[in-house]
Amino acid sequence: MLCKKTGLRLAAPVAVLALALTACGGGDDKKSEEKPKADAANSQAKPEAPSALSAGESTTGKVKEGDATVTYDVAAQKVDLGTEAETKKLVSDAKRAKGLVAAVAHVKYTHKAGAPLADVPDVGDGAEIYADGARGGLLIGASEDAAGCEDELELEGWKKGESHVICQTYLVPVGAKELEVRWAPEDSEAEPAVWKFPAK
Repeated sequence: MLCKKTGLRLAAPVAVLALALTACGGGDDKKSEEKPKADAANSQAKPEAPSALSAGESTTGKVKEGDATVTYDVAAQKVDLGTEAETKKLVSDAKRAKGLVAAVAHVKYTHKAGAPLADVPDVGDGAEIYADGARGGLLIGASEDAAGCEDELELEGWKKGESHVICQTYLVPVGAKELEVRWAPEDSEAEPAVWKFPAK
């Protein structure tokens, strides 16, 4: 994990857009229109999505950190939105960021149980930002320098009782009405915890 994250940082002096920007726009409209009507009936039987948590309200989750499982309290605190001009400076190709702004999710993680971390934490990788229901495009390497965000590479040895704020930066459309921070352990099939924030 250390090599992966260090390599990403050294490879790009500016943030790298990691996901296709179509993720911001919901490119599956045709597929949803072509679904048989029977699917709509089946979808009604699915359990409802969990209600959203308030800013700063925490949930608990277990994350595989190296060879150990660590229990964390997780609380999304806020989402900071940048301007289009600021966002152009963050990305390597300003044209790909047209009509988008950077949204930085500040998430506080508290180590509640388990062994101290022997490596760079993975817990922050489970946070994503959605704008008006559509997932944004991840910017790798943009969050470490944001005000109030901690560098994951400096968190080795994180032990029980310690809290740290780890941020994730996504590109979202200008003019979005509502932002959501969703968190679930990576590779988990569990429903994510959701925090909703107005897009200011």
